[in-house]
Amino acid sequence: MFIFQCCVGCRVSDLMLLTTGNVVDGELNYVARKTREGRPVTIKVPLNRTAKIILERYADHDRDTLFPAVYSRMGYNRVIKDILRLAGITRKVVVIDPLTREAVCRRLYEVASSHMARRTFIGNIFKKFKDQNLVSELSGHAPGSHAFARYREIDTELKREMVAAID
Repeated sequence: MFIFQCCVGCRVSDLMLLTTGNVVDGELNYVARKTREGRPVTIKVPLNRTAKIILERYADHDRDTLFPAVYSRMGYNRVIKDILRLAGITRKVVVIDPLTREAVCRRLYEVASSHMARRTFIGNIFKKFKDQNLVSELSGHAPGSHAFARYREIDTELKREMVAAID
């Protein structure tokens, strides 16, 4: 489920509600739960090969949902942490402690959550295409969204490309 979420970039609240009806002609189509009240827009994300393989693996004609309903959101996040720890993904990252608001080092598996999948999707697409409007279309962000900036990381590679462009 986490890998699928990395391929489509939806929020966990939407992931848990997806049904087979949300897949139309090789695309994931859904209205983001967060924006249903304000500005409902259908988000359409073409499914890549990996996402299609995952859906085939989880296909069950007796179930309408894309994935088995085995996790609560909190349970899903706990499983993500456990899998990353068991996989040996233990590099340290700097995060802001939610209580003290100080920067602290934590192991990646300790701070991992379902939202990491959304950030991964948005970050990977942005690195390839560097167009906020295109990426916003796939992620459901409003054009020019200030929230989008949280997902976009200006990495060293992008900085080198920018400087090389004026050489």
